[in-house]
Amino acid sequence: MHIHQDDFVNFFKVTFKRKFLAGLLITIPGVITVFVIIGLFKFIDGILGPLLDSLLGSHIAGLGFISAIVFIFLIGIISTNVFGKKILAFVEKAFQRIPVFKSLYNAIKQLIDAFSPDNKTSFKKFVIAEYPRKGAYAFGFLTKECQVIKGDTSECLKTIYIPTNNLYLGEIVLLTDKSITYTDITIEDGIKIILSGGIAAPGQIKGSSSGSENNYV
Repeated sequence: MHIHQDDFVNFFKVTFKRKFLAGLLITIPGVITVFVIIGLFKFIDGILGPLLDSLLGSHIAGLGFISAIVFIFLIGIISTNVFGKKILAFVEKAFQRIPVFKSLYNAIKQLIDAFSPDNKTSFKKFVIAEYPRKGAYAFGFLTKECQVIKGDTSECLKTIYIPTNNLYLGEIVLLTDKSITYTDITIEDGIKIILSGGIAAPGQIKGSSSGSENNYV
């Protein structure tokens, strides 16, 4: 069987392009991860490194970074026992007395706690909301419900947090059950879907138009 030279060249180009793109898609996340880790390493080591250098009298590369990891690990150990919780509560109360620091600390703490897997009160359900217009849909998190009173009537609205920039920035919207589809996706899996840009979303999502069977109140 005779293969024309042009066909071989085209086949080579198509194959090379396909394989190169496949390799690129695998390489880029790894390279970015390495750069982020190196940047974090240099940043933390640059803060604690000089202090340790002055104490030890010599420079040991990476000692500041290792010290930060050990310090965070020790804080984790302390925070999981009764005595340690009392100490951290005392320190937190001291922070609350500083005017400017208080507002910043509370905002950051509430934001971090909201996305913690151990937090059972912030995000109730992972939902699909008809937003920002009819016929358009967005992933979001059910956070609360509220009663809106209009004269002699009241309407129950659900508070939905819709991430618009990765995870920590988003919009808060109030919707009725008619505009919400409650899914069987866990909060943890919902966070993965948001962080992956929707790539981690399953091919089929089981949902219902009513959240009465869900314990979100």
